Amino acid sequence: MARYVTTDIHGCLLSFRHLIEEKLKLTPQDELYVLGDYVNKGPDSRGVLDYLIRLPERGYRVVCLRGNHDQELLDAARGLTHLTWASAHDRALTLQSFGVSRVEDIPAPYLCWLDDLPYQFELPDFVLVHAGFNFGLPPQEMRRDWHTMLNTKEFVMDASRLGGKRLLHGHVPTPTTTVQQRVKEHAQAIGLDTGCVYRHNPEFSQLAALNLDTFKLTLQPNIEEPYEIAKR
Repeated sequence: MARYVTTDIHGCLLSFRHLIEEKLKLTPQDELYVLGDYVNKGPDSRGVLDYLIRLPERGYRVVCLRGNHDQELLDAARGLTHLTWASAHDRALTLQSFGVSRVEDIPAPYLCWLDDLPYQFELPDFVLVHAGFNFGLPPQEMRRDWHTMLNTKEFVMDASRLGGKRLLHGHVPTPTTTVQQRVKEHAQAIGLDTGCVYRHNPEFSQLAALNLDTFKLTLQPNIEEPYEIAKR
């Protein structure tokens, strides 16, 4: 059995499938943890959700966490239009993948799946979250601070607040070489978002998957058909 963590797919279905099926060669005995942001920015948000939903149906052991983009899509579909939901271009690309012109028309099963996603997950040796924690809060409040867990871009790690466990997260696109160094150092907190969706930027444009037992980092380059996105 192997345990893998990856994150921030952002509609890059071809890259994600190749990572899972060809690079990791995932088996039903393995465990896959995905740290959120399945939708927006990339070309096939619906395809990514379809693939993730079907993996457990095919007997695979998968835990998916909630990301800020998943929450934003869910909020927009519920009519909370005063909240930010991606850029106009990102919105159009996402709606196109669902074959609808309005976010309210995204089929309910996708919204229900997103609404069931947990904010965090704890393993015997790791804590998993999309963005991070506010370690300045009391422990119980820290674990209920949903906004920070989805959106924070920086935090001061305090391993004692996690029982000495390492923290794995995504959310902030990080140059691949930096992630590789953090993994090599077995850092107490490791961000695994290597910015796959930013296909024009050679520092990013990778999906990263970490084997939790061997600490081997597997990288999958973006192999999507061309799509428009700003260079981060």
